[in-house]
Amino acid sequence: MVAAGLARCLRDRGIRPGVLKPAETGCSMRRGKRIPRDGSFLKYMAGATEPIDEIVPYRLAAPLAPQVAAQKEGVRIRIQRIHRIFRKISSRHDCTLVEGAGGILVPVTRKHSMVNLIELFKLPVLLVSRIGLGTLNHTLLTLYYLAQHRIPVVGIVLNDPDGQRDPAARSNPSVLEQWSPAPILGNIPYRKGIRITRQ
Repeated sequence: MVAAGLARCLRDRGIRPGVLKPAETGCSMRRGKRIPRDGSFLKYMAGATEPIDEIVPYRLAAPLAPQVAAQKEGVRIRIQRIHRIFRKISSRHDCTLVEGAGGILVPVTRKHSMVNLIELFKLPVLLVSRIGLGTLNHTLLTLYYLAQHRIPVVGIVLNDPDGQRDPAARSNPSVLEQWSPAPILGNIPYRKGIRITRQ
């Protein structure tokens, strides 16, 4: 939702964003093809003309880490292919947004995690964190790891994907402001009934 919203904001300001989601898991089957719900919404909001096969090069069924889902299906994820598509999309647009999956250390292949893709693409990070309980540890550990790899972080967006009434959600933003070296850029509240457009 955050990546798609950012893509739409850029579009509305006359900036042509390219979008890429290297791998999406938990994809359903329709007419013999895996349909990436997140990737389709990203494509729609960005107004992207590239085929979904480029925007989401790897579409997998099991709702697992990409490496694990790919192994279950006998699919080999090739980092070189993802990089080639990233360069192609980037060459056509004013900027390129790459949406991750599950966190920076989620395995994409046996030798590569999401952070390796970030390093390969030479991109800064916009860190999207859940607003509720557990986010202080997860967010600060992620920031620490990114700093160790000298990957710039433009900021943090706190997201409420479930609408749960978690007491920690009220205090976490101010605590993160005290502890985080990166700025808190905003809080995306839960909105019931948002529909993801499929293409």
